[in-house]
Amino acid sequence: MQEKLVDRFLKYIKFETRSDEKSLTVPSTQNQVDFAKTVLMPELEAIGLSDIQYNAANGFVTALLPRNSEKEFPAIGFIAHMDTADFEAANVNPLIWDHYAGNDLILDAEAQVILSPKDFPALKNYIGQTLITTDGKTLLGADDKAGIAEIITALEAVKAADDIEHGDIRVAFGPDEEIGRGADLFDVAGFGCDFAYTMDGGPLGELEFESFNAAQAVVTIQGKNVHPGTAKDTMVNAIKLAIAYDSALPQNEVPEKTEKREGFYHLLGIEGNVEESKMTYIIRDHDKTLFENKKTNMLALAERMNKELTEERISIEMHDQYYNMGEVLKEDMRPVDLAEAAMKSLGITPIIEPIRGGTDGSKLSFMGLPTPNIFAGGENFHGRYEYVSVQSMEKAAAVIVEIIRQSQGYGKL
Repeated sequence: MQEKLVDRFLKYIKFETRSDEKSLTVPSTQNQVDFAKTVLMPELEAIGLSDIQYNAANGFVTALLPRNSEKEFPAIGFIAHMDTADFEAANVNPLIWDHYAGNDLILDAEAQVILSPKDFPALKNYIGQTLITTDGKTLLGADDKAGIAEIITALEAVKAADDIEHGDIRVAFGPDEEIGRGADLFDVAGFGCDFAYTMDGGPLGELEFESFNAAQAVVTIQGKNVHPGTAKDTMVNAIKLAIAYDSALPQNEVPEKTEKREGFYHLLGIEGNVEESKMTYIIRDHDKTLFENKKTNMLALAERMNKELTEERISIEMHDQYYNMGEVLKEDMRPVDLAEAAMKSLGITPIIEPIRGGTDGSKLSFMGLPTPNIFAGGENFHGRYEYVSVQSMEKAAAVIVEIIRQSQGYGKL
């Protein structure tokens, strides 16, 4: 299994499939369409899956491994996303390090890009294993092409096995997860599964059924620009108001000062001039009440500052992005229990913690498809220090096989 798994992964990451938040198309980039049609669909056909389709309305490739038993089995889906983050994603040139010894890995000697356990202590967990890293110039794409490779390799193994009875098993590979809208148009009814799993987690053992509640807020500030020589009591500097607004938010509730279940306000970007400035925030919290309080706090701060200014200069456009999938999954934990049992049977210790982020499962669970998240094996996603363990990828594929093997008796949700 390992050789095919690695070959697939190395093939997939060579395709540049980053998504584009500014695009209005579905998918947001043509490269994702090309990857779906020229790489993934032929792969799915080659391993013998049926009902292989590309849905132009939502950008998903889906396929079916039909049931081979009349016994009571749930229909299970396995999902991964095709797109990568908006970092350098073209011309990925992976480096392979056999029998990692716990030392510094020089990814780019000229630019002095070094993957070091001093900066990334988790590297010590991979001593003796084979690591695939970047060359220091791009991201790797393990998020989430590791997940795609694991799903395809696992289903190939299940199809070839004589001793695994199962119900319908479906796969879905979708676009635009990294820009938060990949699952928006997913056809849950057409997918026809009782529950699913995203293979989109990080290190070995991750099993996640709680995510953030998430919103985005764009704060627009209108100033008044006049000549600075005659500006007294007339100029209103939108940049200064933007700084004042951000400074009035809770300064300890930011990503760099929070962990575990603590939520945050995150200023993603600021642009503008004296006349007009814009700030883009994301708001995150696992607790729905605290999440709503954060949104209310931002709106109230704008209202208070407008009153002090005696005119409305600060406006906010805010929209929710996704919600904590734990609210759905806690109603019926069988998908989580099945994944946990599969991991334990393989000697893997499940790490069940809330995601400090979200997956497609965050939306799909609220759309009627309960979808916890399972590790794919990578670390340091979205940048030049990204890496993945071959052994972790192999175990992720094994977990998929074991979930299918153990699914009898879990029934329909």
